[in-house]
Amino acid sequence: MSLLTGSGAARPGGGASPFDAELSALFDRLGAVLVETPLLQRAEPYLDTAGEDLRRRIFLTRGEGGETLCLRPDFTIPVCLAHIEGAAGLPRRYAYNGAVFRQRRGEPAEFRQAGIENLGETDRATADAHALAEALAALRACGLEGSLLVTVGDQALFEAFLTALDLPAGWQRRLVRCFGRDDLLRNALAALSREADGDPLDLDPTIRALLRAGSAEALAAHVRAMMEEGGLPPNRGRSPEEIAERLIEKMALANTRLRTAYLERLSAFLALDCPMSEAAERLEEMGAASGLEFGGALAFLKARNAALTAAGVDLSTIRYRAAFGRTLDYYTGLVFEIAASADGAPLVGGGRYDRLVSYLGAAEPIPAVGFALDLDRIAAAREVRS
Repeated sequence: MSLLTGSGAARPGGGASPFDAELSALFDRLGAVLVETPLLQRAEPYLDTAGEDLRRRIFLTRGEGGETLCLRPDFTIPVCLAHIEGAAGLPRRYAYNGAVFRQRRGEPAEFRQAGIENLGETDRATADAHALAEALAALRACGLEGSLLVTVGDQALFEAFLTALDLPAGWQRRLVRCFGRDDLLRNALAALSREADGDPLDLDPTIRALLRAGSAEALAAHVRAMMEEGGLPPNRGRSPEEIAERLIEKMALANTRLRTAYLERLSAFLALDCPMSEAAERLEEMGAASGLEFGGALAFLKARNAALTAAGVDLSTIRYRAAFGRTLDYYTGLVFEIAASADGAPLVGGGRYDRLVSYLGAAEPIPAVGFALDLDRIAAAREVRS
């Protein structure tokens, strides 16, 4: 059960931060409604959508009915569920301020988050710009002025580049899953670039022949026969059709070797690291040199830059990194983090997640963007600067 309240409501999770009054005033000015959510949440939405990095950090338990529960590891999913439950109109802006629980090396597992989730704003470029501008305003409200390291990435632009490279769909999905994880991305690129060395997959000769013939129906029939011969019930795990589809995808991935020119283009794109004020021009130059089209993703980046400028954000102070992503799987476009220094942990993180609210049960697609402040890290950073 969730409860939507006015901005003056008590903070869930107990305790307080030194910034509560300032953040409450900011949220009021921005027209954000404070939402309270239970500390104990259903785990499935996190396990299904948040990605491996968060899944391995959450605290799981079992309910009386056997359901899998977890201590609230962040607010985005509970806030979206509260919106769906409340059936509120759109657009809608929600604020939150409370405790979250997540295993973090060298830091307490319980810490405080505050932030804003903006649901249903159809002008995505302006909503993205406001999310970043408001995150910076929230840091100022918490007393952090002066130099900050703002890093921006764009998953939609990365996906547009992969589409332009005309990679097999399986490889595109694999690379998208690696976005924001430098080690996984390096490994995937290495797999794409190496030459075939013997048999890419150790498969039964009959299955290999069916794969080479390209008949999904015949392959599924063979898998079904093998399952029946092995005594596996038809409702046990994946269906023969699903297994056949996965085998076909694996063979395509194993047999794909990226042409040197394409690998160079992908590597050059991922190496792009420049002020946001230069990003559009640099990407246009890259596209012209390679013959690849970014399509609407580049036009959207330009529109968002214009909206950021209109919101008073100096683009020259923001770093655009083409390879930068965040480790939550539900992001679909803009992603950003703000730190006090190059080697400091993020004080703020956020981005766009247009598919999440529908996945959680909304009746229709809802565009969404938001940001979260780590209030404990902000307090520590302000102490260092004082």
